[in-house]
Amino acid sequence: MGTWDTGHFDNDTAADFSGEIDDAPEAGREAVIRKALESAIAPSDYLDSDDAVIAVASAALVASQCPGGEPVTTAYGPDKPLPVLATDLRPLAVKALDAVLGENSELRELWDDAGDKEWAPGIAGLREILVAAAG
Repeated sequence: MGTWDTGHFDNDTAADFSGEIDDAPEAGREAVIRKALESAIAPSDYLDSDDAVIAVASAALVASQCPGGEPVTTAYGPDKPLPVLATDLRPLAVKALDAVLGENSELRELWDDAGDKEWAPGIAGLREILVAAAG
């Protein structure tokens, strides 16, 4: 995992995913985000770190359009504007983040093994914004 910080887009996989969103036609960008979130919650024994990273980036994009959400301003996020995302993505993003933080998540294990104290609270804060907006 080429990671340089704890931010939602501070890794190679999320940065590449931003390029995938930019490459999609404007009308298809929501579908790219939806697919990433659904992949994280698909029944599986183990959530791969790449799928988890993409789910976190997708959740950050959804949360950016929620009340209290922070805009994605990092240079590693999408360059092209997103359409207004459907509100049904909010509870989907919460479920995806729950999977990312779950016991069967490679990404959570990697951060735990690294002894980091910032990553999980950052995900929890993102989740709080989504839960409040999904209510």
